[in-house]
Amino acid sequence: MTMLTLSRRHLLGAGLAALALPTIVHAQTAPIPVTATFSILGDMVKQVGGDRIALTVLVGADVDAHGYQPSARDLKAIGEAKLVVSNGLGFESWLGRIRKSSASKAEFVEATSKIKPLDEKAGSGHSHGHGHSHGHGKAKDPHAWQSVANARIYVATIKDALTKVDPAGAADYAARATAYDQELAKLDEEIKTAVGRWPEKNRRIISSHDAFQYFEKAYGVRFFAPRGMSTAEEANTRQMARLIDQIRKDKIPAVFIEQLSDQKLMERISKETGAVIGGRLYADALSGTDGPAGTYISMMRHNIGVLNKALAPSS
Repeated sequence: MTMLTLSRRHLLGAGLAALALPTIVHAQTAPIPVTATFSILGDMVKQVGGDRIALTVLVGADVDAHGYQPSARDLKAIGEAKLVVSNGLGFESWLGRIRKSSASKAEFVEATSKIKPLDEKAGSGHSHGHGHSHGHGKAKDPHAWQSVANARIYVATIKDALTKVDPAGAADYAARATAYDQELAKLDEEIKTAVGRWPEKNRRIISSHDAFQYFEKAYGVRFFAPRGMSTAEEANTRQMARLIDQIRKDKIPAVFIEQLSDQKLMERISKETGAVIGGRLYADALSGTDGPAGTYISMMRHNIGVLNKALAPSS
């Protein structure tokens, strides 16, 4: 009798456990649908979210977010997302339209919301709707990720946003964000150390468009470009002439091509000034996973490696 009772209890308990198990597994394994607007931001979101999220990136690797035209797929991704992470500061000028069209009920967060933005460079003459004025008449530079210190703020903002939509994952998000932040802190020091070895006269860099102002401020270098903040803009003839004169006058040794910009423009500047083409920089998008800039950290390491090779002392 006792054995029968125990057996029944055992079977009953096993049956209840079997019934409960799918619910538990589902709660632990069902990923949270999250959408990030472009590849660099998508990598940061994935680093923090891990397997708890199902990530969709709207503007993928090696694709220019400047002047991007959203698709029906993007509309669907935003409509189904529980969280949408954008850069903000006017970088995704197209996002408002598809947010409205999708009637999304997702939580929307701007990764730059806790970052002090820099104004568009004075005299560039290039805004054309790319930067966001915040009501003060000056376009804001959206390329805040070019400072690793800012990237660490992005990560904290992403962690808080994920925790808000998925409180059960709070500990996991916190752990992943902490580990990633430690890697970013190391990266920041690597860049500072590399730049610290360059002669002062070499801390002037010519790139395709104004995407590196935050890098300038963080690491004590100067960037000059024939285009403004958007790769879609045409080079200003007067600005081009000034830039060529400056390269000649200051004997700037190298110019750098960006992966999403017209190479011919920088080749022309190189030919007219004698400055060598120092290599290819990644500014607004990651490379594919088989390229040199498949993650944010590898992108920044690639860029500093290219700059270091051209600008560091040869001895």
